[in-house]
Amino acid sequence: MLIRQRHAEPSQALLANVSPLLARIYAGRQIQDPAELQLDAAGLHPPAQLQDIEKAAALLTDIRQQQGRILIVADFDADGATSCALVIRALTQMGFHHIDYIVPDRFTCGYGLSPEVADMALARKPDLVITVDNGISSITGVAALKAAGVKVLITDHHLPGDTLPDADAIVNPNRFDCTFPSKNLAGVGVAFYLMLALRAQLRQAGAFADSKEPQLADLLDLVALGTVADLVPLDRNNRILVEQGLRRMRAGRCCAGIAAIVKRAGRNLGQLNTGDLGFAVAPRLNAAGRLEDMSLGISCLLSDDPINADRFAVELNAINEERKRIETDMREQAAIIMADRELQALAEAGNELPPILCLYRADWHQGVVGILASRLKEQFHRPVLVFANAAQTTPGGNVATAQHDAADVTASEGMELKGSGRSIPGLHLRDLLDRVASQHPGLIDRFGGHAMAAGLSLASDQLEAFTQAVTETAREMLDEEMLTRTVVTDGNIAAQDLQLATAETLREAGPWGQAFPEPLFDGEFTVLDQRIVGSNHLKLRVRPHGSQQSLDAIAFNVDTDIWPNPSCKTVRLVYRLDVNDFRQQRQLQLVVDHILP
Repeated sequence: MLIRQRHAEPSQALLANVSPLLARIYAGRQIQDPAELQLDAAGLHPPAQLQDIEKAAALLTDIRQQQGRILIVADFDADGATSCALVIRALTQMGFHHIDYIVPDRFTCGYGLSPEVADMALARKPDLVITVDNGISSITGVAALKAAGVKVLITDHHLPGDTLPDADAIVNPNRFDCTFPSKNLAGVGVAFYLMLALRAQLRQAGAFADSKEPQLADLLDLVALGTVADLVPLDRNNRILVEQGLRRMRAGRCCAGIAAIVKRAGRNLGQLNTGDLGFAVAPRLNAAGRLEDMSLGISCLLSDDPINADRFAVELNAINEERKRIETDMREQAAIIMADRELQALAEAGNELPPILCLYRADWHQGVVGILASRLKEQFHRPVLVFANAAQTTPGGNVATAQHDAADVTASEGMELKGSGRSIPGLHLRDLLDRVASQHPGLIDRFGGHAMAAGLSLASDQLEAFTQAVTETAREMLDEEMLTRTVVTDGNIAAQDLQLATAETLREAGPWGQAFPEPLFDGEFTVLDQRIVGSNHLKLRVRPHGSQQSLDAIAFNVDTDIWPNPSCKTVRLVYRLDVNDFRQQRQLQLVVDHILP
C-alpha cells in the first residue's frame, strides 16, 4: 500500500474566505473559487439545458389535460425507489390523478424496461410509461410499448449504447447530444429536473392560477438520499442538491418514511450527514430490492403517516439484517475460494493474483453479489465480478458447514448466470465489458453500468471462457500502478487543529462523498494504550508526535491475530476526525482507516 498526499496550493481568494486547513482541503479537491462553496439552490444548472426536457414536460402536460393514465417503471435500488416516490409525489401535487408504478423483479425480469416488463406495463393499460433510473438501453421494451400505442418517456442517467430507444422523449444528461454541464446526476436528480421543467410549463399555462403552486424543494430529501446512495460524483451541482436535502432533513422537514428509517437505523435526524445516508439509510432501502421487493421501500417513502411509515421501516430493518447475514455467509465462502487461489499463486513460481477476480458459487444469492464484489474489491484492490445462478433467490445453505469443492464453484450447464462487478480507479468496468463483448461475440448476453460498477448476464457454460477473456482484456487495460493500492490523504494536521471544534467544522464543510471525499489525514503517533472492544475493534489512546496531548482513536474490524500489539509503540495512522457523542458528552475521536507499524 502506498500513501500519497494531496499537494495543491490554495488561491488567495480561498484563503480569504476559509481557514488555512479548509483552504488546503478544498484546493486538494480542485476548488479554488470560493463561489464553488456556495450551495444555495440558486446555483443549480437550469433544467432547459437538458436535451428533450421541454419535449418531456410537454408530453406530461398533454397527459394532464387528458387526465391520462401514467405508469412509472422504477429500478430496484435506492436511486430508483427515491426517483419513483419523487415523481409520484410531484405529479400528484401538480394535478395528475391516475398514477401507478411497477418495479421489475430483479430475479425474473432483469434490469430496465425489458420485454417482460413491457408486457407487465401493457396489462395496466397506461397512456404513458415513464422510466426512472432506467430505460436508456431498453430498445426492445420501448418498441413493444410504442407498437401498442403507448407513449414512452425515459428518464435515466446511465451511459447509452450506440442506439437510443425510439421513445417519445429521453431525458438523460449522458446522451451524446446533451449539453447539460453536469453529467453526474443520479436518476433521482434527472427526475427532479424533469419535475422542475414540468412545473414551469404548467405555471406558464396558468395551471396554478387558482391553486397553490407545488413546492418541489420539499422533495429534495428524496433527491439527497438517492444521489448519495447511487455513489455518483458530488460535483457542485450534486453537492447543492444533497446539501439542500440534508438541511431539510435536519430541520425535520422530510417525508415520514425517511424519518422512520433514520430512527430505526439509530441515527440522529438533526445531525444527519452523507455518511448516515450512505451507510445507514440507503442499505435498508436497497435490502428490499436485493432480497424481496422494492415496492416496500417505495411504499415507505410515499407514506405520510408516521405510524404507517414506521411499520415499513421496521420491515426494511429486518430485511437488512437478513441481507447482512447472507452477506457474511457469502464472504466466508469467498474467503475460502480466495485462500485457495493465493496458495495456488504461491505454488506457481511467485505468480500474483490475476488482474481481475471472477468468483462464482451455485448457492450464492444474486441480490447480494454486488455487495460481495464491493467488499472483495476493497480487500484485494482488484476489479471483481461475482456471479450467481439467475434462478437462485435464496441462500443455498449454512456456510459454516458448506464444503468447498468443485461442485460449489463450477457452473452447471444450462444455467443463466447473473454477475455484478465493482472496479478500481483507472479501469472503466463498462468499457472493459464492452471490449470483451466486441472481441468475443456471443460470450456475454447482456451488460451495462458505469465506470465503477456494472452488471451482466451470460450462459453458465460460458463462464470459463468469459473468465479467461475478461482476464486477458483486464491485463491489457491495467498497469502495475493501478493494481497497487494507493491511499490519498490530506497530509498531516497540526497538533493545535486536533480538537473537537475542527472535527465539527469539517463535518459541516461538506457534503462529502464520491469524488469529493471526506478529509483523510495521516501522521505519526505514540501508542499509549490499545485494547480490543466489541468483537474486533481496536481502541487506542495515542499522542501525536511533537505534542503532549493524548487522543482517543478507534480502528474498526482489525485483524485480531495482529492487534493488540504491545511491542508496537509508534505507528503511522491514516485517519478521519470524528465527533464521539456518548451519553451527551461530545469529544474528538480519530477514526482510523489504516495502521502502519
